[in-house]
Amino acid sequence: MASTVHAVTNRVPGAATTLERERALAREDLCRFLSACFYEPTPMFAEERLFESMLRASRQIDPELAERVRALGEAYAAEDSQALLVDHTRLFLGPIQPRAQPYGSVWLGGEPTLMQDSTMAVIELYREGGFEIDDEFRDLPDHVSVELEFLYVLNFRENQAVRAGDAAAVEAVAALRRRFLAEHLGAWIGRFADALRQGAETAFYRELAGVVQLWVRRSAEVDTPQ
Repeated sequence: MASTVHAVTNRVPGAATTLERERALAREDLCRFLSACFYEPTPMFAEERLFESMLRASRQIDPELAERVRALGEAYAAEDSQALLVDHTRLFLGPIQPRAQPYGSVWLGGEPTLMQDSTMAVIELYREGGFEIDDEFRDLPDHVSVELEFLYVLNFRENQAVRAGDAAAVEAVAALRRRFLAEHLGAWIGRFADALRQGAETAFYRELAGVVQLWVRRSAEVDTPQ
């Protein structure tokens, strides 16, 4: 089935239609919202209407993605907050062996350990993309939420370049995104999502596995020549 993803990449800068610009902005937003889903679940998810925002963005991008996001929001609303917190802890933190470690190095290296060569490589890509991790962030740089934030930054910068009519900058950012998805996030998200799906005890995290896997795949399709 053909992808329904639309992008302004590889078009003449400034030539994007209004609908394409809206989809491009939705791609930015969805990266940030999806990154937030991997934080510790709190009432702020509901108070800030996170899943409503995700659904609006995903409807601009892809009907299949929107359907999965709708199911994600419904799963969150139906779940007890304490059950979500316990599942989050078991999946990502421990106490002994997390069921779905959210770090690229665990899935990219020969051994399931942290801070391997892949971590240093993604840090270098962050530098290349002008991405700085907040000083208050107390986790590792290849955490899934950080890599999704980097994807947001790349989408944001591409959209800026399109608005400025800078064809060279558009292609440079798109090339960096292709490398990032091929060598990092896109290379490990499938195995991580499988572990998340299998290890989750709540429907919310099972649905989250499907959403993040599909979104990373759709993001890679944006840069695939047609």
